Amino acid sequence: MDRRAVLRLFGTSVAVAAVPEELAALGRSLHHSLGPAPDLRTLDPHQNATVIALTDLMLPATDTPGAKAARVNELIDLLLTDWYEPADRDRFLAGLADVDARARTAFGKAFVDGTPEQQGGVVQALDDEATRWKASPESGRGPAPFSRELKWLTLFGYYTSEIGAVQEQHFEIIPNRYGPCEPVHGSSRPG
Repeated sequence: MDRRAVLRLFGTSVAVAAVPEELAALGRSLHHSLGPAPDLRTLDPHQNATVIALTDLMLPATDTPGAKAARVNELIDLLLTDWYEPADRDRFLAGLADVDARARTAFGKAFVDGTPEQQGGVVQALDDEATRWKASPESGRGPAPFSRELKWLTLFGYYTSEIGAVQEQHFEIIPNRYGPCEPVHGSSRPG
């Protein structure tokens, strides 16, 4: 799959479950390319902390690990560095700066320094903006809001990680047993 096709898919609102296998395989490959320790090349430490806070609000740890454990922030940094065009990377970084500006207006601190309730308020405002954008006529929309891109990257990063794919979705590339004519997990064939 070429770079432009990947970026076109990133820009769409395709559900992660409907991601072509080639893109899912690319995500798994990108996760495997991450070293054992973070090697951030685009995000500075504050931007990285902001991405971690935002993605962990979207996919917190529950009975399975969340976005932080899945290293979604590192995958986003890798994509920004190696896959994004400079203008797209700048727009993403401007979106992060806007999150901090909104936080400073709302509660007088950087986003990462807010309480979970304060952070949730900023995220809710971003979601409301994205909802209004989606409901507006397509011809006059303009570019998608930052929160839509961040959500897509978060879901893509999480569900193509080992944590998201294996622990959360129970994905098996090669099952460890042969089971012919079995219904798919929990479904049955019409009679």
